[in-house]
Amino acid sequence: MTDSLSAIASRPGAPNPSEVGAAAHEQELLRRAQQGDFTAFEGLVDRFQPRVYSLARRILGQAQDAEDVTQQTFLSLIEHIDQFRGQSAVATWVLRIATNHALKVLRKRRGLPTVALETSVEPEDSYASLPHPEFIAQWKDNPANLAENKELRQLLDAAIAELDERYRMVFVLRDIEGLSVRETAETLGLTEANTKVRLLRARLQLRERLTRALGDEATRVVPDHAHR
Repeated sequence: MTDSLSAIASRPGAPNPSEVGAAAHEQELLRRAQQGDFTAFEGLVDRFQPRVYSLARRILGQAQDAEDVTQQTFLSLIEHIDQFRGQSAVATWVLRIATNHALKVLRKRRGLPTVALETSVEPEDSYASLPHPEFIAQWKDNPANLAENKELRQLLDAAIAELDERYRMVFVLRDIEGLSVRETAETLGLTEANTKVRLLRARLQLRERLTRALGDEATRVVPDHAHR
């Protein structure tokens, strides 16, 4: 959450900190699970279940659907556990599976076939179409301190839920779950260029919403385009 706020507030595109020790432990759990160690598989479930549910809940917005996706994710993990080849982190692999199941739910809601999971690229996915900020002001506190505020976390969750689905999925995968731009693009069936634009659009929209709530009115400036 702190990294997400920092990205929105001041430093778009900053990478998430590496968790080498955790990743190595997850690799070891998966290796043992592939050899038939059910205790290791349970360890993977315990480790990733909260993240999978949180991811699905943010994408889908409904608790029941998120619970179903969580269950389907770990059923798929059992079914395909021998297919993991270590080309990405275990966490990335699990979150890709969860995202694909969430995308199936979204397509089913729209009455679309569930076999093709590609996300269409819209003409507005270009830097020229990015929105201008309407409320510019310094925040009353720094993102690290704000991240500890329960009410702010609820505000951020609400703002994320209001994002257009295309931008919400990119933001959740990249800034909350920590997938790289390339991994996010591959998961959603987008180009890296479109992924970057959608991520920036999501950050700008979230920053606008949060600045209206957290900005110091005394430091507010009128954006240049408002004078035109």
